[in-house]
Amino acid sequence: MYGLMRFWQSTIGKKIVMAVTGIIGVLFVIGHMSGNFLMFKGQGAMHDYALLLRTSMPLLWAARIGLLVAVMLHVVSAYQLTMISKAARPQDYATRKPQVTTFAAKTIKWGGVLLLVFIVYHILHMTLGTVHPQFTHLDPYNNLRIGLANPLVAGFYIVAMAALGLHLFHGTWAVTRTLGVARPSQQPLKRRIAVVLAIAVALGFAIIPIAALAGLFPEAPALQEMPAAETH
Repeated sequence: MYGLMRFWQSTIGKKIVMAVTGIIGVLFVIGHMSGNFLMFKGQGAMHDYALLLRTSMPLLWAARIGLLVAVMLHVVSAYQLTMISKAARPQDYATRKPQVTTFAAKTIKWGGVLLLVFIVYHILHMTLGTVHPQFTHLDPYNNLRIGLANPLVAGFYIVAMAALGLHLFHGTWAVTRTLGVARPSQQPLKRRIAVVLAIAVALGFAIIPIAALAGLFPEAPALQEMPAAETH
């Protein structure tokens, strides 16, 4: 336990925690994005997907708790590293030669805050349904179709996915550096894997609200909500 505390309290420890939790986050968003693509197969495919998750409740809750812990550790370590960096910054920092950077790196903090707000809203919107205009349990097709029909909501989703893409672009490269897979680069725009991953994930998620706004998801009758006892 003492060793874990020393590890966490060290700067490198926090960076490794950020890297590992970041990898967990990337794996989750890729899986989540793949599930979203079932929207194009129709209501039946989305309903079967929701049932599959509900029939694996122990695994589902284990994944949810693990993801929640990972997000909390990621946010806390990012905040603490920012505070450590500010405290260690020399007074003549403004006169130092600026490092090669990108727009993603410059906006990583505010983008992270936006993503945190989006995660909370998305859970209330599509998981709990508390801010959804017409939420039906185990009918994710209509929940997405109706919930994203509002241009303001869809626009927020799209902006958040753009922030996610920038976050992934910077974070993927930072992970490889922290774990010793890649060396510091003076040409940040040549991070091909990070670029491909960021664009693929951002577009993969954004295509759902765009398609909803374009009316590409046909109307479907609402599925009858199953009793709670039958879904667990």
